[in-house]
Amino acid sequence: MRARRCLVPLAFFPAALVAGCTVGPDFHRPAAPVATAYRAADDVAPAAGAAPQASLGEGPQAQWWRAFGSDALDQLVDQALAHNESLAASDATLAAAQAQWRAVLGRRAPQIDANSRAEQQQVNLAAFGFGASPALGLDGNPDFHLYSVGGGISYDLDLFGGLKRQAEQSGSLALAQQRQTEAAHLALAGQVVNQVLTIAAIRSQMAAQQALLSDDARNLDLMQKRQQGGEGTAVEVLSAQAQLAADRPALPALQQQLAQARATLATLLGMTPDTLGKTDFTLEQFALPAQVPVSLPSALVHKRPDILAAEAQLHAATAEIGVATARLYPNITLGATLEQGAPGLGDLTANAFRGYDLFAGLTAPIFHGGTLKAQREAAVARARAADHTYRQTVLTAFAQVAELLHALDNDAQGVAMQQDALAVADRARTLSRKSFDVGNSGVLQVIDSQRTWQRASTALVQARAQQFLNVARLYVATAGGWVTE
Repeated sequence: MRARRCLVPLAFFPAALVAGCTVGPDFHRPAAPVATAYRAADDVAPAAGAAPQASLGEGPQAQWWRAFGSDALDQLVDQALAHNESLAASDATLAAAQAQWRAVLGRRAPQIDANSRAEQQQVNLAAFGFGASPALGLDGNPDFHLYSVGGGISYDLDLFGGLKRQAEQSGSLALAQQRQTEAAHLALAGQVVNQVLTIAAIRSQMAAQQALLSDDARNLDLMQKRQQGGEGTAVEVLSAQAQLAADRPALPALQQQLAQARATLATLLGMTPDTLGKTDFTLEQFALPAQVPVSLPSALVHKRPDILAAEAQLHAATAEIGVATARLYPNITLGATLEQGAPGLGDLTANAFRGYDLFAGLTAPIFHGGTLKAQREAAVARARAADHTYRQTVLTAFAQVAELLHALDNDAQGVAMQQDALAVADRARTLSRKSFDVGNSGVLQVIDSQRTWQRASTALVQARAQQFLNVARLYVATAGGWVTE
């Protein structure tokens, strides 16, 4: 970045008063990326069953979470957006940044002030070599009263645009905070959806575990009855008891995970866990959207809040160079004051007691030990850092979207495979139980088939939950609900 030079000799200041100039580099929005896709052309998506399709070229719809088809989920996201404390803090921070911007803008306007004063003074005559006069009072010294009222106006000509650049910098920082607040809204919606889906997955796992425990209890009861009838052995009874005892601890662990997920959800909603209410979600209550609209790379950089925040930070850093550069040049301030001062209140409006002052002041840096130049160098370095931060933010966003697009393909394949595995495990469990009932196999085969079924059932729940979660993450990664330009 090269600063525009504005060398104005003192002899030409009258012309500069009219024209003025703005030093420092002008900000130009970074060019949109040339990439037209997130994945390499030779990437081959794995064959899979039904899966949400990524539709390039369109932006995610507003309130993207409604694509999951759950009114209860919609209500929780709306509640979080209205009551989350961190989001409220971000909104307040945004209001402060915008107020600070208006304050800086106000400095570019004429500054007008009013003042009034009432004084009483007593002169010590002895200090001037005079004797006290009893006629003047108890102590012989005279009293004076002075009343004044007036005001003044001053205006910074901002010859080299220092105030203009400050306003530009402050406005860009306010915009950056706005983008960060938008990102917080987007992230909060994603976090609520994540927690709700996590709760649904845990409840589905709990249902599978409870079904397994029911099978364990039924096996134990059957073994005990067979032993009582003289057909079973003590080893079979102990095996059934051991399996039931081994499977029981998994349920409290899932209940603990559920409690943690509920507590996190309550915090997101701005409430305490005891006031959260029911969260009896299951994965079956949600629907996968048929399509997930994904913005093209060239549109994503003008849409995703964290990228826009980094862009605004770059703009602010660029403007800071102009602020630091303007300090290297002279500046002129114009002003005027008008004051009425009189010994009595009744004389304040009399022309005889009126006074005024017109002034023009010039300040120019002569020697500051290299401080001003060093400050400008620091501003240039910070702008370079902001530029690299912006580029890294864009690269990270593209990588995140690409990763999730791959995940969508792989999730669909994984769910299809786990469904097949569960179907096979369910048939094996049914056959092993029938074989046991007719005496063709032992209890260990039944237990093994149940273990296989339980693992397949849990794996399917986890695969489906991961698929839902990755769809939600893709919505967030592509700035669902935001149409900023």
